[in-house]
Amino acid sequence: MKKTSLPTLQDIEELTAFLPRLYAEGFVPIVSWGGGEKLKDGSYSMHYPNYDSLVEEFFNAVRGAWLDYEYDPEQAYQMLKDEQAVKTASLLQIKSMLTFCVRGERFSDGHWGAMIEKGYIRRLLERLNEIKSE
Repeated sequence: MKKTSLPTLQDIEELTAFLPRLYAEGFVPIVSWGGGEKLKDGSYSMHYPNYDSLVEEFFNAVRGAWLDYEYDPEQAYQMLKDEQAVKTASLLQIKSMLTFCVRGERFSDGHWGAMIEKGYIRRLLERLNEIKSE
């Protein structure tokens, strides 16, 4: 199992640079939904989101130094939902919450879009801005 290390200032700056872009007025993370068509064999394909390229760029950046290989998904989600917990989160806790955000797409199509639209990513990036200035 990989050892969890803390992100660098450069890693933090890379992610926080996405904040104004992901939350620009009129930005929509999911451009359209695909799938749902009837296939030749009579079955139907599953719906899937077509993300704006910025969303994919962001989550690819998260996959770098930000993955917590020892995270607990339920604990990470509970922290993520608690605005006060996010406001005081450590870098390690932010890594766990970002890992939840990244990996959730594997189990629920549209998860990345929901994480952005519900403001979870915004709060994490705002907390990283605070840590960066400390």
